[in-house]
Amino acid sequence: MSMSMTREEGRGSAAYLILVCLVATLGGLLFGYDTGVISGAIEPLTARFQLTDFMKGWASGCVLIGCATGVMLVGSLSDKFGRKIAMFLAAAMFLISAIGTALPNDIWVFIAFRFLGGVGIGIASISTPMYIAEITPADVRGRMVAINQIAIMGGIAATSFVNYFIAHAGNQAWLIETGWRWMFATGVLPAVVFFVLLLLIPESPRWLVEMSRVEEARGILARVGGSVFANTEIASIRESLSGEKGTWGELFSRRLMLPLMIGIALAVLQQVTGINVFMYFGATIFKTMSQSTGVDAGLLQQIIINGSCTLFTLIAIASVDRWGRRPLMLIGALGMGVSLVAMGLMAQFLSDPAAASNLMLACIILYIGCFGLSVGPVVWVILSEIFPTAVRGRALGLATFCLWISDYAITQTFPMMDAKESWFVAHFNHAFPFYLYAVFCLILILVVWLFVPETKGKSLEEIERSW
Repeated sequence: MSMSMTREEGRGSAAYLILVCLVATLGGLLFGYDTGVISGAIEPLTARFQLTDFMKGWASGCVLIGCATGVMLVGSLSDKFGRKIAMFLAAAMFLISAIGTALPNDIWVFIAFRFLGGVGIGIASISTPMYIAEITPADVRGRMVAINQIAIMGGIAATSFVNYFIAHAGNQAWLIETGWRWMFATGVLPAVVFFVLLLLIPESPRWLVEMSRVEEARGILARVGGSVFANTEIASIRESLSGEKGTWGELFSRRLMLPLMIGIALAVLQQVTGINVFMYFGATIFKTMSQSTGVDAGLLQQIIINGSCTLFTLIAIASVDRWGRRPLMLIGALGMGVSLVAMGLMAQFLSDPAAASNLMLACIILYIGCFGLSVGPVVWVILSEIFPTAVRGRALGLATFCLWISDYAITQTFPMMDAKESWFVAHFNHAFPFYLYAVFCLILILVVWLFVPETKGKSLEEIERSW
């Protein structure tokens, strides 16, 4: 019995940790679901409400403004009331949005509920990785946070299949009047499941220590990693909190300026390297390829984006705590940049792009695979690690706000750069966006090489002290 107790004290319960993290990643699943559901619904929605091009873009893009709003709210909220309350709020907004977007007979009512769903996505995009990072031991933290990216991609993949089956459940008239409503309504079930399961998981132990609920935090950490781990973590958290105030003033202090700038830079560069161009406009990019291969563009987009990104994110999960954050980021950004340059050269100089459709397909797979291996999951890992406990919510909120604004900027500017009558197409023949995103990949490599520290195997408090 003595040996068994010692082993339990030293190791804790891996099964318990995995279950807690899996419940938290349901927030990522809903993040992906709410982000992806519009792709199948936008055309029947446009026909139902007779949308102009501007209103069609706004019906799709308003969710990103909601995301930016959500991340600015969640920082102070999670620092004051806890990470778990923030996830409850996200679940509630997902539920309300799923119901509200399924029922309206007015486009502005739809947009209001779609915006509310975006607020939920923004809250989940911060609270989920932050919670996982704060409850997980250093040696597996990277893998556990990266699992959230799998959940996001799983949510997006789920909408692809759900939208497909709903779209084929009736004729076109039924789809325009009723079918698109079911696409949004299917989000009700996962939102309810997430809300209920949140009742079963504990609060973040680091937040509990900050609120002077030390014994409660000790019990959670002991169950996760054993009593020795718990005592060590409690002492380390207390030491780091002793000199922190948890205010906006502290976040913008000279001491934290470097990690704040690194976090914002990584968040922005994750988006401006172009991934969501393929997520939102993949059907346009694959149109020529589909004509030459006979494969439906939407199905091809689904297979390439979801399949490649999910596969390579699994590789990232297996390697992020073994290889480290910096090597994955450098390799992935380099591969993305090379792929984008190759795509740009083909778009600019090939008179018959269909003839090189297989090569273009290979470049797209390489680009998306490199994103899934590195920039996709690892940026979230780094963002969840580099900020002190007392200001982590605010810092993640600010960095993720910049991420969503960057996402919106890319979403708005790609159609402008790729329009037939634009100056860019006249001079670069649809290649300019690829070249631009490749330049941002180079900037990302330089930022990681010069400024991003390796956080593999370090506790959150050790990372904090390194600044």
